[in-house]
Amino acid sequence: MEPIIVFFYVYVFVFGSCIASFMNVVIYRVPKELNVAKGRSFCPSCNKTLKPYDMIPVLSWIILKGKCRFCGEKISIRYPLVELVGGLLGMFCFFVYGFSFMTLISFSFSMILVSISLIDNDTMIIPDSLVIACLIVSIISIPFTDISWLSRIGGIFIISVPLCLINCIVPDSFGGGDIKLLGACGMMLGTPSMIVAGFIGILIAGIYAIYLMVTHRVERKGHIAFGPYLCFGLFIGLIYGQTLMNWYLSLYGL
Repeated sequence: MEPIIVFFYVYVFVFGSCIASFMNVVIYRVPKELNVAKGRSFCPSCNKTLKPYDMIPVLSWIILKGKCRFCGEKISIRYPLVELVGGLLGMFCFFVYGFSFMTLISFSFSMILVSISLIDNDTMIIPDSLVIACLIVSIISIPFTDISWLSRIGGIFIISVPLCLINCIVPDSFGGGDIKLLGACGMMLGTPSMIVAGFIGILIAGIYAIYLMVTHRVERKGHIAFGPYLCFGLFIGLIYGQTLMNWYLSLYGL
């Protein structure tokens, strides 16, 4: 690999981890209805304002040994893990799309999905503001993909409508946020990729739900956060959806 390419990968990792550091703020503040654009970062235990050198992605957590500089309270390892994931996702998107605007679009999309996954896991709620963010990214992506409008419209409804109908028959089987998220992302992925995304999300969530019931960790009528599994499916659908659909159809000679 040429040195200049290595430099770009390192740059993308640093950029991605910095964006993910901001997404940590989003993940913490949005469920608490705090403003994510105003006010400096602070320790949630002692409310002391953090110094710039305390917010270097990943490194600050390691240097501080996972503790607040002021009160000594433990800092969740999730913070540096999110930053690490952000850097790796940035590199992955660059690997897939290279020097293309789709690199920024796919990375932005992935960061929103990471935030939705963790917030839904914590609160069982998918904030409307993040669903709107997904919709905005979907709209921005339109000039940079060759997906037809018919496919985009189909993508909006192909998974969201069936889940909505199931929800009407079996109340609370799916959250409203899950359905809105699928609709918002359908415009970007298109019909084939949304089918793949929905299948992956529902399959993994179903397997995990069965595991929880078999191990008696949740009752039959209990609920799990569906968002993280949908988000994983949506990201795979964005990157590999059409490829996976073509492979599946090829098995039947189509």
